[in-house]
Order: sequence, then C-alpha cells, then structure tokens
Amino acid sequence: MKPSETRIAPDSKVKLSKWDADADAIIGKEKSDARERLDEHRERLETLQELLYAEGRHKLLIVLQAMDTAGKDSTIRHVFQGVDPLGVNVACFKAPTAAELAHDFLWRVHPHVPGAGEISIFNRSHYEDVLITRVNGWIDAAECKRRYRQINDFERMLAETGTTILKFYLHISKDEQKKRLEERRDTPHKQWKFQPGDLAVRAQWDDYMDAYEAALSATSTTHAPWHVIPANSKLARNLMVSSLLIEALENLNMRYPDPVPGAVDTRIV
Repeated sequence: MKPSETRIAPDSKVKLSKWDADADAIIGKEKSDARERLDEHRERLETLQELLYAEGRHKLLIVLQAMDTAGKDSTIRHVFQGVDPLGVNVACFKAPTAAELAHDFLWRVHPHVPGAGEISIFNRSHYEDVLITRVNGWIDAAECKRRYRQINDFERMLAETGTTILKFYLHISKDEQKKRLEERRDTPHKQWKFQPGDLAVRAQWDDYMDAYEAALSATSTTHAPWHVIPANSKLARNLMVSSLLIEALENLNMRYPDPVPGAVDTRIV
C-alpha cells in the first residue's frame, strides 16, 4: 500500500469493511529493515519540524481518531520520538466540562490549534462530538448533519489561514482489538489502562463503525483529508503515518530564515 492509497477522496462513500486493517506489504520481508526505515523517518521528521519552527510561517494540525487500543498514544510516542517538544503540542479531548457544554462544541477546540511554526496533535478531537454523541443518541440525525457542515467550515477556515490538516483514522479489526484488550487485562504493567467501560464501547462496535463511516464520508475534503491507516501492525501504522507527515511537510517547500543582518560577520571573543 502506498501512502496515497490511504486517502479518502472527497464525497466518497466509506465502507470500512473494504479497507484492510493489515498491511504486511508496508513492512516487507524483514522487520529489521522496516525498523531502520522508521528510524530514518524519525530523523527526517526531526529536521522538518525544526525547519517548520525556524521558518515560523506554516502550521500543521494532526488529528488521530480510532477505536480503543488502536494506538493513538503509541503513534505519538513512536513517530514523534525525536522532535523538539518546544514546537509540538498534544491535546486530548475527553468528556466535556460543564463550562464547555455551555458553549458550541467547537469552542473548546479552537484554543489548541497550532500557531505559526507549530505542530498540534489531537489525540481524539472534535470528531468525538459526531461519534460518541451519535452512537449514544445524544444528538439526532439533523444535529449530526449540521455538525459535519460546521466541522468542514471550521477546518476550511484553518486551511485558508495557513494550517495543513492531516486526519488519521487508525483502523484495527475487532479481532485485533480483542487481543489487545486481553493483553491489557493480563499484563500487570498495562492493567491500569484496562477499564470496564472499554467493554461497553466494544459492545457498540457496529454502531461505532456506522458512525465512523458516516463521519469519514462527510468530512474528508480537499483541504482536510482523512487517511485510513492499517493499524493491526503497530510498525506498519507508524511507518505509514510518518511517511504521510514527511510528504506533507516537504510539500510546504520550507526554508531556513536568513540570518540577522551582520550576524555572520560578528566577531566572537
């Protein structure tokens, strides 16, 4: 699978069962070679992120959405291992507070979008407000449709003011999720992650697939495309995400700023 094959075309009807959650071809025959490639990607991302920060002109927003155990935290940890934390911000949107519920659903999101020269990563995002709310019947179909339109308008505004937006749906199979939940339950140093609520959400798997398919179909646009990332393999997932990030940053044609006049000729004693 090529990075371009992960992209959902605008106005297309998404059926996640047709997207393969496995991606052995990404890794190749030798895992050691794939790990070396990931190390190379990290080095390149470190350089590009420094360039982004130094130039101070572009902004990058990364949205990560997935079912439990698909690896949102792990993707951030492994892909961004070497970048300077000075220019990277991570926001995690959990259940809204009373103050947040008193405002429109995007009110709490806007303060976390990237500034010039920054990368912002949303570990879950404003899309929770058309996923969990839809699955549990907290909003009706008309409100859900309005929110799709408002999300598209919000992201268009960000894009038109210099933000590159990459949205990743980390796609795991139901069987793979079962294995990972069992591993959490049975591994002492991972048991803190296991919550009874995880099983309640798992019982709603089909409803969540319907909600994701509707959201991905309605909100993959030219200015803010969705990418379906095969995530049954953690290594393949990290390779694909890092490849797409490198491609997006390289397409910005960034350059280091010129030195301050006279700085190069300054005598240092």
